[in-house]
Amino acid sequence: MTTTVPGPRTSTRTRRVTARPAPKTRTRSRAQARAKTQTRAKTAATTGRAASTTRTERRTAPVTRAGERLGGMLTVTFAALTVFGLVMVLSASSVTSLYDSESPYALFQKQAMWAGLGAVAFFVASRVDYRWLQPLAAPILVVTVLLLVAVLVPGVGQRINGSSRWIGIGPLVIQPGELAKFAVVLFAADLLSRRSKQMHRSELTIRPVMLVSGLVSALLLLQPKLGTVILISAVAVLMLFTAGARLRNLFAWTAAGAMAAAVAAVASDYRRERLLAFIDPWADPLDSGLQTIQSQIGIASGGFLGVGLGAGRAKWGFLPYAHSDFIFSIVAEEVGLLGAGSLIVGFLLIGLLGARAALTAPDRFGMLLAAGVTSWLIVQGFMNIGMSIGLMPITGEPLPFVSAGGSSLVTTLAAAGVLTNVARRSKA
Repeated sequence: MTTTVPGPRTSTRTRRVTARPAPKTRTRSRAQARAKTQTRAKTAATTGRAASTTRTERRTAPVTRAGERLGGMLTVTFAALTVFGLVMVLSASSVTSLYDSESPYALFQKQAMWAGLGAVAFFVASRVDYRWLQPLAAPILVVTVLLLVAVLVPGVGQRINGSSRWIGIGPLVIQPGELAKFAVVLFAADLLSRRSKQMHRSELTIRPVMLVSGLVSALLLLQPKLGTVILISAVAVLMLFTAGARLRNLFAWTAAGAMAAAVAAVASDYRRERLLAFIDPWADPLDSGLQTIQSQIGIASGGFLGVGLGAGRAKWGFLPYAHSDFIFSIVAEEVGLLGAGSLIVGFLLIGLLGARAALTAPDRFGMLLAAGVTSWLIVQGFMNIGMSIGLMPITGEPLPFVSAGGSSLVTTLAAAGVLTNVARRSKA
């Protein structure tokens, strides 16, 4: 740009003035920096919301229409078995209650109270999303192990009939062995769901599940309670099989566990007598073989329709623990093959519905949890029925939902609630 500037006199002087550009560079840089900052803030906010949503989705699963139907069928089945169990406990325990407390309803009233607590546990467990249990797997296992140790401490655990299996808390008496079943199922479901891509490595999957089961089993054997040891080991193996563990490695661990159980069975005089009584109960019909023989007599006396509810004779001092361990014999005697067969159908229905809940679970943790609880209920049910009819040694495991026993009923109903919870969130 050229400008003519008049001089002080007559001449003019030409001056070349160069216009300076406006300082836009610094302003543009600041604007770009602010824009980048705003973009990053928006991205971070969006990412945070997405991460929060992902965490929420991991913690929650929607209830589906198909799941409501499946959960409803399970709820009806569990309720029917529990009510049937209360009726049979009233009948089977009336004589014992009358002898011990001069009231035929004493044991029934306690069982009804435990059933009420179990119903609350079932409702809570079936409504609160089961995924919140996953972070609690390790703490529940630790508490269970501590309780199993406390049972063995003199002055803390209560020793009844040569066994130390109970802890008294005020007027309540709990049996930690029942909680151990759920603790092992929850631990195995948590670990195997987190290590789904490492199932080919037995040291990361089979070994920890078997070692935890072995630790719990060792504490249970000291009580002694061999039946729960067999149950927990069987459920652990079934869960590992469901999770996809290598069969060769699983078979090796199962064989080692079976050998250890066999050694434990013959190492103790008490357990060896039970094993021999299973092989030939008539070798000692008045002592070690008494329960098996009287149980079979009661079942045979029932026929097809039974002798009538409340009219059974085995509970009149002939069959020990008629209201707990051997309540199936009272069922078969008083309501016959029809009632006992209906009870077996109920457990088969639990197996069918539980398997469906596991197959349609929304995630791997739910699948393993449903498979573990279903295996637990079915295996324990048929262990009790098997020992009642003489197909298995006497193990002392109660019949789920039916046998008298507070800790067993509450824990079983809570586990049933968890299974119903998974079923309510079924994908199909």
